[in-house]
Amino acid sequence: MHNDDRYLEIVNLVKAYPNPYGDDIKVVDGFNLMIAKGEVFSVIGHSGCGKSTVLTMTAGLNDITAGNVVVDGKEIVGSGPDRAVVFQAPCLLPWMTAYGNVMLGVNRVYPHATKAERDDLVCYYLSRVGLSDAMRKYPRELSGGMQQRVGIARALALHPKLLLLDEPFGRLDSLTRMELQDVVLELLDREKITTMVITHDVDEAIYMADKVVMMTNGPGAKVGQVLELPFGRPRVRAEVLEHPEYYNLRGQLIGFLEEQEHEKEAAKNEADESANDRKDAAA
Repeated sequence: MHNDDRYLEIVNLVKAYPNPYGDDIKVVDGFNLMIAKGEVFSVIGHSGCGKSTVLTMTAGLNDITAGNVVVDGKEIVGSGPDRAVVFQAPCLLPWMTAYGNVMLGVNRVYPHATKAERDDLVCYYLSRVGLSDAMRKYPRELSGGMQQRVGIARALALHPKLLLLDEPFGRLDSLTRMELQDVVLELLDREKITTMVITHDVDEAIYMADKVVMMTNGPGAKVGQVLELPFGRPRVRAEVLEHPEYYNLRGQLIGFLEEQEHEKEAAKNEADESANDRKDAAA
């Protein structure tokens, strides 16, 4: 198997946190995934199932309890500019302009580039996300959607091996959200960057990705199912929505999430019953 088919390998990933009684609770337990170079995959699951935990461990921002993450043949240790993250909140430095915020990363990753080369890079990515006219504005002068565009430009200007998007459009209205999905997809088609998109929006998970990774409930969350998507690239929203498989795939995703919801309810009821039994026995 050529390495490009296993560009990102997540092997038996575990994240455990101690509970108040000193036992380890495994939030994520045995998450396995293999992704080809340039592939875009979305990760979906109920909130609290550990989606963001997998992302922050892959980014090197959260310690791995067990297992490993390998990017382009190298096991990750800590965070690095080879993995760029865009969070739900734009995380911009308020005292710097849009230009300054993007330049901050560029200076760090390209210390040997000339000033003109770095300037070109920053201007190129800000214009690609549609901010040519807002480069000199401060975050407070930008809307939420524009701030998120700065975050996307900053991440892509690093030319990362892996782009990690953690519900990046979660706070935006639906029109801005669709617009930014297309901005990101256009950049990904051009740059061919391997990308993880964490989302709880079924339509976003389908529209943006080549495959959807469905996570089981936590604790002990892992990959429950992987859905391969038949849509071509570049993506055209109307074509995706009119694709004969679209509603069937959407139904499979929703079915999986509903099944997880029922299991969660059943587990909760069982726990409540056993707690009541213990109370009755004690009485």
